Amino acid sequence: MALHHPWIFVSGILGNILSCMVYLAPLPTFVRVYRKKSTEGFESLPYVVALISAVLWIYYATLKSEAYLLMTINSIGCAVETIYIVIFLIYAPKKTRISTLKLLVLFNMGALVLVLITHLFAKGRSRIHVIGWSCVVTSAAVFAAPLSIMRLVISTKSVEFMPFTLSLFLTFSAIMWLIYGLLLKDFYISLPNILGVVLGVIQMLLYLIYKRFSNNNIIEDGGRKQTSHIANIKNTVHINASDTNTMPLQVSDDVEVGRDENPLGSQL
Repeated sequence: MALHHPWIFVSGILGNILSCMVYLAPLPTFVRVYRKKSTEGFESLPYVVALISAVLWIYYATLKSEAYLLMTINSIGCAVETIYIVIFLIYAPKKTRISTLKLLVLFNMGALVLVLITHLFAKGRSRIHVIGWSCVVTSAAVFAAPLSIMRLVISTKSVEFMPFTLSLFLTFSAIMWLIYGLLLKDFYISLPNILGVVLGVIQMLLYLIYKRFSNNNIIEDGGRKQTSHIANIKNTVHINASDTNTMPLQVSDDVEVGRDENPLGSQL
């Protein structure tokens, strides 16, 4: 059906393109991590959850007929998220690296157990329902994972760790997949993307609010520094002048008190 209905096909293609942009949006972040050899304040949770979600969507696509558009984008997602996680593990501090590995093992084991259970004990539509709801949960977690970053933005009043491009592409991608799911009448595709649209809009609003706040702080700090610098210059001039006027007169034995030290003074 996805291949024969033009609007379903178009929305799916646009969803693929925008989702690729979502996957590639953190690329500057990981280039920065590579150059600085440090993960700084970045967290691995969004990338771990996105990897597991992509894996489950691939399995869901194998259970559905003509689900090639889901298969392609989530295969790309698996590859990209794996690269991000490897880079993160290389440059993360030891404690963060261990916690990330624990998350990977936990989520992968959970996904493996789920797939085995549904493969052994669920058949036909029942298997699709179980995996479909699992995809809904993990997709909601993908959209909710940036909540920790949003909390960081609010607490630090800085948008350094929440790239605007990621929030923008995430929102547009969710809109396209929501349309795709509605046209395809696939409840499991459309439902999590409603949450994605809402959270994406909230992230962009937070970015605009705290970006302006950060800019105002920079201007105020710059003004204070400039004022402080001018004050320091004035104080230095005042101190130097004061030191010159109050410097005690030192008279050597060779100079007579009250006589000008200029050897030509008597000739002027």
